[in-house]
Amino acid sequence: MEEWKMSIGILSDQILNRLAKMLDNSTCGWRQLANAVSEQPKFRCSESELTSCSLQVLTAAGSPGRTLLARLADRSCSLDFLLHCLRKMDHQEAIQLLTTSVAELIQITVQPQSQQSTVGGRVVLTCRASGAPGLTYQWFKGNKEVPDETGKTSELVLCPLALVHQGHYICRVHHGENFIFSQWAHVRLVNSAGSSPGCSSLFPGSVSGLHIICHPRSQLVSEGNTLSLECDAKANPPAQYQWYHNMVPMPQHQTHSLKIPCVTTAHRGQYECKIFNLYHEAWSNPATITIGPSSDDDVSWVEIDRGRDSQEVRRSTTGPGIHPLREMGNPPPLAKHFYATDKVALLIGNLNYLYHTQLCAPMADVHELTNLLRQMDFKVVSLLDLNWQEMHSAVTEFLLLLDKGVYGLLYFAGHGYENYGNSFMVPIDAPTSYTSEHCLCVQNILTRMQEKETGLNVFLLDMCRKRNVNDDIIVQPALLKVTANIVFGYATCADAEAYEVKKEDVSNGIFISFLKRRVCEDEKVTVMLDRVAEDMGRCRITQGRQALELRSNLCERRSLTDQIQTSDCSAADSARNLQWAVAHVLPERTCLKFECGVTVQLGFAAEFSNIMVIYTRILEKPKDIVSCSAQFTDFPEDVDIDLKKSNQETLLEAGSLLLIKENLPSPEVPSLYTRIRCLQRLKRDLTFTVCLHYTYSNMDEEVEERQTYRVGKPLVSKLNLHEPRLPRISSTSSSLSLNSSVAECSSFAEAFTSVGSA
Repeated sequence: MEEWKMSIGILSDQILNRLAKMLDNSTCGWRQLANAVSEQPKFRCSESELTSCSLQVLTAAGSPGRTLLARLADRSCSLDFLLHCLRKMDHQEAIQLLTTSVAELIQITVQPQSQQSTVGGRVVLTCRASGAPGLTYQWFKGNKEVPDETGKTSELVLCPLALVHQGHYICRVHHGENFIFSQWAHVRLVNSAGSSPGCSSLFPGSVSGLHIICHPRSQLVSEGNTLSLECDAKANPPAQYQWYHNMVPMPQHQTHSLKIPCVTTAHRGQYECKIFNLYHEAWSNPATITIGPSSDDDVSWVEIDRGRDSQEVRRSTTGPGIHPLREMGNPPPLAKHFYATDKVALLIGNLNYLYHTQLCAPMADVHELTNLLRQMDFKVVSLLDLNWQEMHSAVTEFLLLLDKGVYGLLYFAGHGYENYGNSFMVPIDAPTSYTSEHCLCVQNILTRMQEKETGLNVFLLDMCRKRNVNDDIIVQPALLKVTANIVFGYATCADAEAYEVKKEDVSNGIFISFLKRRVCEDEKVTVMLDRVAEDMGRCRITQGRQALELRSNLCERRSLTDQIQTSDCSAADSARNLQWAVAHVLPERTCLKFECGVTVQLGFAAEFSNIMVIYTRILEKPKDIVSCSAQFTDFPEDVDIDLKKSNQETLLEAGSLLLIKENLPSPEVPSLYTRIRCLQRLKRDLTFTVCLHYTYSNMDEEVEERQTYRVGKPLVSKLNLHEPRLPRISSTSSSLSLNSSVAECSSFAEAFTSVGSA
């Protein structure tokens, strides 16, 4: 039901207060609810937030449960998830209240719209709502109820239209004690000339009665300068103004002129002005604002010859106000919008190392960044726990997605190191004393990306950069081309370690904790990363321990939010889309029918590109079967399954802490979940057995039926990453970073103790 997808904030104060009263206890109350909702990281409460809730008991009307519900409402917790958590707690009284309240919710699906017509015409105002059966409608004109029978239906018919019908109308939809009002609709009479009866028009022949005489104009504004826009109108009553930036209202700008001092790239986009009064409304023409580079007209330019054997030679401009490009007779280029022909990203998180410290954060970090990049239209391949061969093959497949003008982003979270300026990512099967031969070199990947003539190359390396004392080989990657489209974002400085805060639950590492707040900003990539570095520098927990380092030669104002404008080579685009889609195909949901008459549904959901969750639920069963369950068994040895966590009743018990439940069944229907990891190692079709256990009402002995089911090769397993792509050469290897982990301690100094070094 659509109602269950809505936020708990739509519940009335009366319902929330009753629910809070049920939760204000110590046995099955708000603390247990706080623990249950932490299944999803965004609803997890910190210790200080829990303390704030508990302190509510010190006030006369304070309620810890009400405070917790308010926090969940602020974070857009859905009614569906709240009910799921109450079921986990087995709080039957709260479940009954919530179920009854949602059943009685009313949601208006069709709002009445303002209309106008001539005398004797016909106007129909429509209001429709969804909710419990038996909804009733009541129309009002102003504060007076519409008396006739048409005022008690979802459609109010005004015919023949007369002067008495002119005015504002609203509809009240109610069910029992619950009700909701529609928006106001204005009914207006016009004569053949288009003006309202009894009102002289300022503009003969104008139907709207409001006339815009000045529209805002598109402009190119240099960064740091002032943006000024004007919009003016004649209207009676006098007009009011509201400016919009990219369709978002600007509450601080409600006059006919808009002025923004010291603009930045965040101010670029489309501006419109809504002009309105009591009776009329109109919109200005959109004005497109382009933000160009800051003006250098007053700078005296100096050129310095820095040849190794030459003396320093200075050549300056003749004086202020002379730009070197203008001195050559070429005007400075106008600022322009940059586009990507496509945007692709490879995200690798290694946490379960065979011979090194286990990490915690890469799983949550890859998951978080995947969702953010997809919001910006990136094609994302997200992989966890890759060995050397799988990392090498994954990079090769990633390179196949690149082409001229494509934005390519590579993110790695795991152990790593840096030797002689080269960064190395460590696969999970790297031996104890690994060298560059066992790892992948980031700089080598960059040279291969440059061969594709990419529009932007971004590397985000969440790993340590300490020197590897076991590796004395100087790797010499192929020469880099002189391009101005490379950005490196290191989670820590050179010869320093990167940290994660070790917790029992899943949480982001330090780098992603700061990056996720900024990565979707419509700013030049380097500006965005600079702000991340500033945020980290201001945080007490990172000061003196970890600092982001940015290396870049990006000369254009390219952003991760730049729009995609496909190239003329449609065949390349199609091939790239197909190559990406292959790695993200899930098996179709299906039903299995057993001889006993039970129908079992099989469903599939992707947590990462190489991790899939499968579930079973009983759709139909004969009346004489009192209990039954369908479990998975007999999986191939290629994939990784924790048997202790298979066939669990919740995602949390199955080990899936991050999966979005869009493709999963309603929590009201009992299901069993199993999490399948390391799909990249699947060498043949995935086949498993569905084992049905059931009991008849007149029998005590349990009966078992089995069916074997083949789903093919799901998700990334189709790419056969376990197969070699290129000869294993150390110069094409990658990098290793020792991502130090820390124990959560009472003091910051104790919490940031590095573990492990190259």
